Amino acid sequence: MKNKINKKTLLFIIITTFISVSFFAFILKYQYKNYTKNYNESINSIIYEVTLKYPNVSKDDLIDIINNNKKSVDVLSKYGINDENSSIILNDKLFKKYFFIDLLILVVVILIIYLFFIINKSKRNKKINKIIELISSINRRNFDIDIEEYTEDELSGLKQEIYKTSLMLRSEADNQLKDKLNLKDSLSDISHQLKTPLTSITIMIDNILDNDDIDTKTRRKFLINIKREIININFLVQNLLKLSKFDANVIKFNKEDVLIKNIVDEAIKKVSALSELKGISIKVSGDKNATINCDFMWEVEAISNIIKNSIEHIGNDGFVEINYTKNKAYSRILIRDNGVGIDSEDLPHIFDRFYKGKNTNRDSVGIGLALSKSIIEKDNGSISVKSTPNIGTIFTIKFFG
Repeated sequence: MKNKINKKTLLFIIITTFISVSFFAFILKYQYKNYTKNYNESINSIIYEVTLKYPNVSKDDLIDIINNNKKSVDVLSKYGINDENSSIILNDKLFKKYFFIDLLILVVVILIIYLFFIINKSKRNKKINKIIELISSINRRNFDIDIEEYTEDELSGLKQEIYKTSLMLRSEADNQLKDKLNLKDSLSDISHQLKTPLTSITIMIDNILDNDDIDTKTRRKFLINIKREIININFLVQNLLKLSKFDANVIKFNKEDVLIKNIVDEAIKKVSALSELKGISIKVSGDKNATINCDFMWEVEAISNIIKNSIEHIGNDGFVEINYTKNKAYSRILIRDNGVGIDSEDLPHIFDRFYKGKNTNRDSVGIGLALSKSIIEKDNGSISVKSTPNIGTIFTIKFFG
């Protein structure tokens, strides 16, 4: 843009200079003709008078005298005529006339160039003021600005960049508003999730404190329930902290090539107590040499949450099958159960935070699958689910690259 505006100014100066020089050349040639005419008329008068007084003087002698450029005796000084400052031929009027014409032309040319730069500066100042107004409008968080600019200079380029900036700021403002609404909804969900177990804990503790004669069996039942609710609260808080780190993009994954078998085995260990309690068998099969490039600990967290979700939706003596394979395109982990399944209306929402479907276990906080999805996607993976009520659910996880 800067080169374009410089070329435009340079072109104007070149054209103006060419016209001015051409005009000056024409004027000088015209002046020379007039000086020559005046000079010849004066010489003609002198020759005429000489031939009248000296008729014997030949034409050749007169021509030789006129064309003789040799230094001769200074005769004119006797008549008060100086060689340098005076002229025997009267050209003073012509000289003054042409001097003022030349001066006028020079002044006009300078004025034209000056006006050109003044007009350009005025247009530039208007554009700068318009840009200042646009920036002030953006600072007032008014992003609905209209830029109609078809010229090609650096200020027009700047206005286009400001327009792009306004679009970006508007997008960020919209996203901030969405984030605030999401935060509001999340806080509401968290409050609801904490309210139920805390209320339950409070009631059970009040029962224990208000009844000194409560039997040991009932007291133990209350304490077990209180512990379960505390475990659920702790699980909720821990997973919320993990999700918040993902949202803030502060988690750094330490990726390396890891055997899928090692990830699955470690994930099973984390849920073994729950699976043994319900008598659920976990069957594993697959290519023992299959690997994925991921963060081992986080991926164990993701897979264990999915297995835990399956166990929670299976009746006693059910099963979970895990199969893992690898091909040239991707690595795949399949987790299948024979649980109650997921209702078709709930299926699109199971990865939403705090979502609880029709068949959700009462102890579920609705956050584990959301965390798993975030982890898997962070490791360049994807997760999908298929489910048939009363038959079972299949989670398919694919890692690319």
